[in-house]
Amino acid sequence: MRANCTLLYGFLLSALRPSVMYIRLDRAHRALPVILGMATLASVGVLLVWDAFPGLFPARAHDLLAAFPLALIALAYLVYQSAHRPSLMEVLKAILLSIAFLLWAANQLWPDLPQATLFNDLAIALFVLDVFLVMIGWPAVAPDESFAEITSPPHPEKKIQLS
Repeated sequence: MRANCTLLYGFLLSALRPSVMYIRLDRAHRALPVILGMATLASVGVLLVWDAFPGLFPARAHDLLAAFPLALIALAYLVYQSAHRPSLMEVLKAILLSIAFLLWAANQLWPDLPQATLFNDLAIALFVLDVFLVMIGWPAVAPDESFAEITSPPHPEKKIQLS
């Protein structure tokens, strides 16, 4: 247990180092998304415990246990984006992705609701749209150092000379 706490503490410290995230951000803005992300991961752990030992939980607990991390990561991502001061288009894309997670959470939380299928289908549409926008490079953004993104100039095509 102590080793896990030490590992978690080390991860949190490394996540808060200026070399990992933008230097222009103050510690509070860098820490809150990380804390929310860690809480999300912990809630996923509880969900996986339910999968292994469902008898330990009350009936229908899975609905809440599945919905909670989806809603929490939607919030964490919005907080993360706000801390990085993105462009308006990046904000709109982050909202789109967060809405997709919230719709998925709604589908998990209220599976018997007549609108559950609609929530699910809208979430699918928004996730597909988000991935498509990433594929076409919209909106154009600078690489994010906190995600360890790197860019390199395009390689000129090499001509092979046959002798």
